[in-house]
Amino acid sequence: MVEIATIATFLVAALASLFMAWAIGAGSSGSTPFAPAVGANAISVMRAGFLVGILGFAGAVLQGANVSEAVGTELIGGVTLSPMAATIALVIAAVLVAIGVFAGYPIATAFTVTGAVVGVGLAMGGDPAWPKYAEIATLWILTPFVGGGLAYGIARTLRAEPISEQYLIVVLAALVGVLVANIEFAVLGPADGGASIAQATGGWLPGPAFVGVVTATTVMAAIWGGAVAIDLENGVERGERHFLLILGGLVAFSAGGSQVGLAIGPLIPLSGDVGVSLLALLFGGGFGLLLGSWTGAPRMIKAISQDYSSLGPRRSIAALIPSFIIAQTAVLFGIPVSFNEIIVSSIIGSGYAAAGGSGVSARKMGYTVLAWVLSLAGSIVISFVGYLAFATLLF
Repeated sequence: MVEIATIATFLVAALASLFMAWAIGAGSSGSTPFAPAVGANAISVMRAGFLVGILGFAGAVLQGANVSEAVGTELIGGVTLSPMAATIALVIAAVLVAIGVFAGYPIATAFTVTGAVVGVGLAMGGDPAWPKYAEIATLWILTPFVGGGLAYGIARTLRAEPISEQYLIVVLAALVGVLVANIEFAVLGPADGGASIAQATGGWLPGPAFVGVVTATTVMAAIWGGAVAIDLENGVERGERHFLLILGGLVAFSAGGSQVGLAIGPLIPLSGDVGVSLLALLFGGGFGLLLGSWTGAPRMIKAISQDYSSLGPRRSIAALIPSFIIAQTAVLFGIPVSFNEIIVSSIIGSGYAAAGGSGVSARKMGYTVLAWVLSLAGSIVISFVGYLAFATLLF
């Protein structure tokens, strides 16, 4: 029989987790995916908020397991987070994020949650998980360069005079089709893992599995490229807005899959004690994202879309494609990642392609990076000290 104290501890942690999910849904993962489409007048603010909530929920349930398990079990070695440690980590992270939301400071959720879990784990006597930290640091460091570089290259290519813009959009749509065919979904794979659309459909074809995957991927690319080509025939600008809307949906889905783990990951060590499955946690986290997107994201979408409207559809497309790629990379490898970092670096890259960096504030960039670093370092220290203080008082 589950002790009342364990249930009470889980409920406190679950409330902090729900707030974290709400903040994520109301913030970057809920506001940025459709902001370019709103800025390009492809969709209204309220419809964007509604869709981003639904798609974020779907991404959380279908793709959220990898990052959730990484946050809950892979950030510290030698120990399993105790109910108290998990609760302290979630409460401290939620309070820091709340301070950022209401005071206007750019507190990065991914850095804050990661730091909080590491801090309480070290305070429990756990060992640093250096291989996982190396993976996380690699993605965090490469994100600005890869995201910004890809966005810059795509935006510059779309501006190139010798190459038809319509042809390039079709090629980009086919590339997105390749990516969609090969991202993993939990429902398509075995109980202990996921599988991609290409893997699932390629298995029906005769011959080696590799040939089936390549064939399915090629068909998916042709479908995406062909559909966008037909749409562009009715007007390039109209087709670009529709493609931008599709990319927003993909990014919203990816945001749900990559961000829900930040909210529910620390609950995983607790879930076994109270008999709550990972799927139930994903549903709960997805609901928090949905609630945040529906209640808080529309205002943020309206504000951010004004920045995107100055970019235009082409540069917005250039910013969203790398965002989709990086978010799915984080999902695949189970790495907690800052969605703000992904989006900001991609916007800067696409902006450089047109303005040569004249519209980018180096001071603001430096302030944002400093806030990210302080979010990580501060959450580690506060969580470490907080756990030791609680442990001393209780024992």
